[in-house]
Amino acid sequence: MNGSMSYMENHFDLRIDPTKLLPGAKSVITLLKNYYPPQIQETVSPKIAKYAFGNDYHEVIRAQLKTFLHQINSQIGAVEGRGFVDSAPVLERSWALKSGLGWIGKNGNIINKQQGSFFFIATLIVDIVLDYDHPIIKDYCGSCTKCIDACPTEAILPNKVVDGSKCISYFTIELKDQLIPESVKGKFENWMFGCDVCQDVCPWNRFSKPNQEDAFTPLPEILNYTFADWEMLTEEKFKSIFKHSPLKRSKYKGIKRNLKFLL
Repeated sequence: MNGSMSYMENHFDLRIDPTKLLPGAKSVITLLKNYYPPQIQETVSPKIAKYAFGNDYHEVIRAQLKTFLHQINSQIGAVEGRGFVDSAPVLERSWALKSGLGWIGKNGNIINKQQGSFFFIATLIVDIVLDYDHPIIKDYCGSCTKCIDACPTEAILPNKVVDGSKCISYFTIELKDQLIPESVKGKFENWMFGCDVCQDVCPWNRFSKPNQEDAFTPLPEILNYTFADWEMLTEEKFKSIFKHSPLKRSKYKGIKRNLKFLL
């Protein structure tokens, strides 16, 4: 169900064995980074997933993981470690589950009872043994099917299965250099980059609080641009405004393709 995302098929041996990513690995430390924004978009704007409102989280979190590892070294001695955020074959949700940070919801996201699901998962693999606890996290989704019922393209299936090849995020971000299939025409609900529908309807996200990360401050253009503003945007201006934004993953050509599909 991964569509053209062939990288999801690769290196399964690395995914299930952290010692292949860091020789001598003994522990996996999992961290959550809140990205819920302090402001939301204008209702007439082409919609952008909230994780992309500010700077690229890869750059932000990668630097913070390096700082964290440096602090570990300065406080307890030499520790070898590697940090990962969405950039290597790491089963980050499984490690988050084992760490007691939440349960895996029906939409495939880790959900935390106190914070909801609007956060990034970061992983630090280290070569030291830690003092572990063994949390048992209950699944609090219960009989709720709001995410399944609300998904515009029916990408969320029973038994916590997500068909990635049907997800709006897949079509608008991962589907490189291809036209979006006509079969999903009219189903995007104005989502131009990514999609938050399954998170927006999740009852646990009523506990989401605005993040405190300056780097995630929403770009004014993302909050305020109308369809007309996006249509008039030049490639030069796009590269200037969004040089630190996750939107650069789709590139100017991809954003224009998505916009044309919506219109």
